[in-house]
Amino acid sequence: MIKDIEFKVIPMLQVQLLPGAINEIMASVAENSSLTESDRYGLMASVLDESISEEERCSVDRLLRSVIRGRVQLK
Repeated sequence: MIKDIEFKVIPMLQVQLLPGAINEIMASVAENSSLTESDRYGLMASVLDESISEEERCSVDRLLRSVIRGRVQLK
């Protein structure tokens, strides 16, 4: 016997990267060696943004590698 299956519609989270946000995050991390929750949302938005420059993409990659290596802490 096949039962009826219910599906919930989950709205997609829409994030938009603010201009200059990556540079601000880089400056904040250089000063504090940590990422705040809002910084992490900015990084998430930058990863989802296909229109960021190659330089910005490299900066994001560097930050994420620093987190993985333990050089940058998460707050």
